[in-house]
Amino acid sequence: MAGLLIAFEGLDQSGKETQALHLRDHLRQRGRKVRVASFPDYGTSIGEEIARALQGERDYTPEVMQLLYVANRFERRADLERWLAGGLIVLCDRYLASSIAYGEGQDLDPVWLTDMQRFLPQPDFTVLLDISAETAARRKVSDRDRYERDLPLLGRVRDSYLQLAAEERWVTIDGQRSEAEVTEAVITAVSARL
Repeated sequence: MAGLLIAFEGLDQSGKETQALHLRDHLRQRGRKVRVASFPDYGTSIGEEIARALQGERDYTPEVMQLLYVANRFERRADLERWLAGGLIVLCDRYLASSIAYGEGQDLDPVWLTDMQRFLPQPDFTVLLDISAETAARRKVSDRDRYERDLPLLGRVRDSYLQLAAEERWVTIDGQRSEAEVTEAVITAVSARL
């Protein structure tokens, strides 16, 4: 059985990690082999540099930040390819569209952001957990990184995500509902595509 790559996208605090873990548990209970990957992966050299930048220890331009995010995914490309070749369902907490949405929110060219990621495994489909910038801010009131503190940026990022989600292989789920309601919607959406 061929592997499947499902990306979870959305603003910070939209529930991407939580829903990826709930879906992982649901699929494992049904006998599927599942792996969760999170991006940025702070356990790599480039991931450590991203963490420093997000905490304000580095001052990179938006272009450099997106290059770091994409390079971080390339650090894990061999793992992703191996898992998919082995028939695993790979759930990504953030993936390719994050660079497009956040980059576009900072006036970067979405074609450039898409093109530089064309040699990474592409998602079979993407789940957008849609929340407002204000909801993201309410859900995390302290220790917010530089993106999480910029509500106008988050509004532009959300707009970009909603445009991307018009694509055929996307499903948009209202992430402002209860965790249980979102989980049910995610499981329903994914089950329809398996």
